[in-house]
Amino acid sequence: MQPLTAILPAILLATAGQAFAQAPPKVAPIKFTDTTLDNGLRVIVSEDHYAPVYAIAVSYKVGSRNERPGRTGFAHLFEHMMFKGSENVGPGEHFYLIFTHGGSMNGTTDNDRTLYFEEMPKNQLDLGLFLEADRMKSLVINKENLENQRQAVKEERRLGVDNQPYGQAYEKMDDLVYDNFAYKHSVIGSMADLDAASVEDVQQFFRTYYAPNNAVLALAGDLDTRETLAKVKKYFASIPRQEAPKPADMTEPEKTAERRATIDDKLARLARVQIAYRIPGGDSPDSRALLVASMILGGGESGRLYQTLVKDKEVASNVNCNLDSRVGPSKFEIGAMVRPGKTPDQVEGLISEEVAKLVAEPVTDEELLRARTSIRRSTLFPRESVLSVAISLADDAALYGDPNRLNTEPEKRMAVTAAAIQQAAKTYLRNANRVVLVTVPAAARPAAPQGK
Repeated sequence: MQPLTAILPAILLATAGQAFAQAPPKVAPIKFTDTTLDNGLRVIVSEDHYAPVYAIAVSYKVGSRNERPGRTGFAHLFEHMMFKGSENVGPGEHFYLIFTHGGSMNGTTDNDRTLYFEEMPKNQLDLGLFLEADRMKSLVINKENLENQRQAVKEERRLGVDNQPYGQAYEKMDDLVYDNFAYKHSVIGSMADLDAASVEDVQQFFRTYYAPNNAVLALAGDLDTRETLAKVKKYFASIPRQEAPKPADMTEPEKTAERRATIDDKLARLARVQIAYRIPGGDSPDSRALLVASMILGGGESGRLYQTLVKDKEVASNVNCNLDSRVGPSKFEIGAMVRPGKTPDQVEGLISEEVAKLVAEPVTDEELLRARTSIRRSTLFPRESVLSVAISLADDAALYGDPNRLNTEPEKRMAVTAAAIQQAAKTYLRNANRVVLVTVPAAARPAAPQGK
């Protein structure tokens, strides 16, 4: 007979699994209104009277996927330009007005969209709306502002890519995974393309993409919806719509053979192995199944990869697995830092074995329960503040046309089954569909002889 201490964990796990499957805890949905102005601006308002603050987020449907050859990094450069002043706001005044009125703010660009946001006291609703409307309507675009921000972005590239260990690897991975220019190049762009940008380029970019009919405005917090909508119309309704931009082509031919590359990195101190598989966009059922798969493979110290590579075989100092989720073709990524004295081939071989196991047999009930618990917990992250709610509503509406995705996506992920995970793994986690990138420390130069 087994002692009680040996069987108790299994009993508790089974009981928890049954309870979770029968009656998972419900999270109250985020309520909001969804209105479109005559000029095409989509406006989403979510009331939350917990604290006397509100957040505003504007998501423009433009990212690096909308750039053309010779003008990479343009969407990100333009994000910087949007803080250089408009008809009624001087250079640097946007920051000053937000900070001196007790608020915070920022902007961010990725492959699919550009986002601007502020969080402020509730009595500063007019200020937040005025600032966002003024730069949407009348951004100041001149040679001085362009040159100033061009240099800022170039320095950002030096800091984050060119002079950063493994910085080259992120750009190389996209170059290997994608064939279509839309996702093949990096968000920050190349130095040559940044230098080539002209004032006329910036003006045309503004007219094309920074229009109300190409944006979503979301507000969340201690607001009155009717009053808020009236003020939104006051500040934004007069901004004219523009001709809708041509949708970006993100289609990719099927990959038929593995691609490999090695980078000699003079800044790296340890070898690193990165493996990526091209997968469907973030709103597809297969992408959800692979997201759960990534949690089972790389979900912290309990994940299969950590247990094998770090704990049991001791060939890696750390390992991770995640989805680079985009609107179009996305990436399933695995990365591991090779432990001193071990080789990239050892690490790659063990990763391949774990992926093969995922393809060969269903994940266990215990692993699926652990992943679902993590999904349920992560449901709270976008709800932690009015700012995260506003950003989620704006981005989901801009990228997927569905602001309610904030409420519905967790349940869709919770519904993923072991069979769905195995089928998606069989379909996409194939060697012919993968990229293997190894970064190795460049050989140190011999010391120069000392003079006598």
